[in-house]
Amino acid sequence: MTTRAGFVALIGEPNAGKSTLLNRMVGAKVSIVTHKVQTTRARIRGVAIEGDAQIVFVDTPGLFQPRRRLDRAMVAAAWGGAADADIIVLLIEAHRGMTAGVKAILAAMQDKARGRRVALAVNKIDRVEAPTLLKLTEEMNEAFPFERTYMISAEKGYGVDDLRAWLGQSLPEEPWLYPEDQIADLPMRMIAAEMTREKLTLRLHEELPYQLTVETESWQEREDGSARIDQIVYVSRDGHKGILLGKGGETIKAVSKAAREELEAFMGRRVHLFLQVKVRPNWLDEAERYSEMGLDFRDGN
Repeated sequence: MTTRAGFVALIGEPNAGKSTLLNRMVGAKVSIVTHKVQTTRARIRGVAIEGDAQIVFVDTPGLFQPRRRLDRAMVAAAWGGAADADIIVLLIEAHRGMTAGVKAILAAMQDKARGRRVALAVNKIDRVEAPTLLKLTEEMNEAFPFERTYMISAEKGYGVDDLRAWLGQSLPEEPWLYPEDQIADLPMRMIAAEMTREKLTLRLHEELPYQLTVETESWQEREDGSARIDQIVYVSRDGHKGILLGKGGETIKAVSKAAREELEAFMGRRVHLFLQVKVRPNWLDEAERYSEMGLDFRDGN
């Protein structure tokens, strides 16, 4: 049997729905999904099977105007993911249209994606009327020569099967890259840290979520089949630690419970999760923290 395999990079502005689309394509939750922007930091690969094709999705950080070292490393990771891919899918939000951010991405694509196979996916189509959609897709295709255009709703699943089918048949003829039952190539330690960070992001507000990181310090397999996971949440200020802990420790307890329940559902077994909060004023400038997030510290220069 002829098999196909390759990499597909999902790029777009923060919060365009890339993580939601990845999780819909793969059929499981492998990427952090929140209503806050800039939550995806590492290039998370999810693996989907479409007929005889294995599609390896690279969910890149959102492309935005970087200000800090972490921002610059995230944007470099996004374009790096696109450069390594067989096919690039640009995801935009139908109701937001041609934003300044989308225009900046299109301008960058003239150089970074010219000559590559690129498809356009217009997401959240249920939020606009048909004439608006048609006008937007015409403008986008005038700005860049997309090979295909798809109207989708990543959240509700509209049009996703058509996009996945085209991707599967468009990949090169290659042996599969991963075992059939593998849905992500991230180590479980990093997936566990991402799940906890998602719960923190959902629970907290404003800028704090972007000034913290979660690392899985230790992972112990127990004889009864359960796992003990110890994680550290690094924040940059003492005041942030108090916000994270909450009155009587209620915030961190609620986060720990939510993260543990999701981990148990994901892994199909019992999990004992222990969280510690530590203040590291300069964690945003430590190369080791970037390695834990799957980013290159040097890209932040």
